[in-house]
Amino acid sequence: MRAKAVPHGLVGYFAGQLVLHSASLLPQTVAVLVPSFLLFDGLMAHPSGWFTIAWVVVLGLLATLPIGMAVGALVPSVQKVGMWGMLPVMVLAGISGIFYPIQALWGWVQVVAQLFPMYWMGLGMRSAFLPDSYVGAEIADSWRTWETVAVLGAWAVLGALVAPALLRRMARRQSGSQVAAAREAATQWVR
Repeated sequence: MRAKAVPHGLVGYFAGQLVLHSASLLPQTVAVLVPSFLLFDGLMAHPSGWFTIAWVVVLGLLATLPIGMAVGALVPSVQKVGMWGMLPVMVLAGISGIFYPIQALWGWVQVVAQLFPMYWMGLGMRSAFLPDSYVGAEIADSWRTWETVAVLGAWAVLGALVAPALLRRMARRQSGSQVAAAREAATQWVR
């Protein structure tokens, strides 16, 4: 509601959320990587893997955060975000090749998985951490770096165009009294 009151407020809100969530990812990444390097020998095949991690994380955030904002703008209440937001994420994680090889799935499921950024982020991370001898386990026996950049970049552009428009639409539908009533209903639900 406050973002509506200032010029370009929703675009600023969108950019601020991208920066906030991107910055909060840094400590989480360190918390995962430091123990991993201590526990597993030869975790990163090449020093250039750090560069790969950096661009995959940046493009991955730019590709996925607007999707979350769009889901939040479309879902009618905070209580329903858990179901309508997490259910698709869990399904995509299950078919994305993160937990087991994607080649074990049906062909049409592989195609669906490759339409979304989660598969490509996992592929980019595998290319950073695993030696080249593991590339044979990937589709087309390749890390497909340029395809990863293209798909994540396309999702980032699509998200940058669609998410602010959805946020504007959501803000137009709400008034201050509706926000106050929703806040009161949420606090009653928590008790």
